[in-house]
Amino acid sequence: MTTGPETTTRPPMDAPALVTHADLVADRRRARRRSKRARGGLVTFLSFLFSLALIAVIGAALLFVWGQRQFEGPGPLQQEATYLVPKGGGLDTIAAGLARKGIVSDPRIFELGVRYEKAGSELKAGEYAFAPGASMRSVMETLRSGNSILHSVTIPEGWTVQQIYARLAGDETLVGDMPATAPEGTLLPETYKFTRGMSRAELVAQMTAAQSKLVSEIWAGRQSDLPVKDIGQFVTLASIVEKETGVDAERPHVASVFVNRLRQGMRLQSDPTIIYGIWGGAGKPAGEPIRQSHIAGETPYNTYVIRGLPPGPIANPGRAALEAVAHPLDTRDLYFVADGTGGHAFAATLSEHNTNVRKYREIERRNGTAQAAEPTGTGASLE
Repeated sequence: MTTGPETTTRPPMDAPALVTHADLVADRRRARRRSKRARGGLVTFLSFLFSLALIAVIGAALLFVWGQRQFEGPGPLQQEATYLVPKGGGLDTIAAGLARKGIVSDPRIFELGVRYEKAGSELKAGEYAFAPGASMRSVMETLRSGNSILHSVTIPEGWTVQQIYARLAGDETLVGDMPATAPEGTLLPETYKFTRGMSRAELVAQMTAAQSKLVSEIWAGRQSDLPVKDIGQFVTLASIVEKETGVDAERPHVASVFVNRLRQGMRLQSDPTIIYGIWGGAGKPAGEPIRQSHIAGETPYNTYVIRGLPPGPIANPGRAALEAVAHPLDTRDLYFVADGTGGHAFAATLSEHNTNVRKYREIERRNGTAQAAEPTGTGASLE
């Protein structure tokens, strides 16, 4: 029996391959190995990051400790030094300036230390002194305290505005130009304290405000029957009293003479008004006597010519002169003249006054000063 060629039956080409249990087990093993490798790489990466963070924390801590020691430790200053903190200066500007002066060793550490202490907005303008070896912390605390170096300028009582401005213009601890000339009598004579760098205009404003406050207070408590019309005349009379005597105890007595003369309609006949009318705020030149031509000179301030008070103050009166005019001594005196001892001799009559003038001129002759000075007081230049 003859058979045909052997025929092999094959599955279709697109039929899925049979997956055995062994294959599934192998796949699971391979997946576990891949997962383990991935987890291992992540752990390694995370460990690296942690190590970096740890190193950074340790480094920052060491840096903080080092910076703190620098901030707290002795500074580089070898001898006492000063530094002027400008108004409106920022922390970076202050730190750089301190470093330039050799007061702090590193401006960045100082700035960071101040910021860490939250003191950046508490540093005050002014001039400060620092001891040798001052730490950055002590420098910061000094600037926070506001205890800056104070300079002073003394304005004597009876100075004119021109004289006061000349002194302020020549003071090198002040800055800026002089302001417009203040009216005579509006600046309070006293000692003013200020920090280096204060402007001249600021100080003049302070002097003006102080005088205005003082005059207003004394005017409000004045004797009610004074022969002055307003606060301006009050200051004018006080300026004349101020120029007539430098003896505190005498001022109320001098004021009483001028008050009595005003009440009786007499001319005040005050030598300082002659001087102001001729030479103004500059004052009489040294060695220049008051001449008869000066006495007769028609200026608005010459109280030997005009009746009543001059048109304004002839100087800046202080508290004592203002108080003296507000509360003059109760006397009948109408005259006074220098007595040769720094004070004055007072008189109620012209005869008594002339006697006092002769006594003074005799003292001048004995001392050899007759050409160097004139007696001062009411009618002193006329005998």
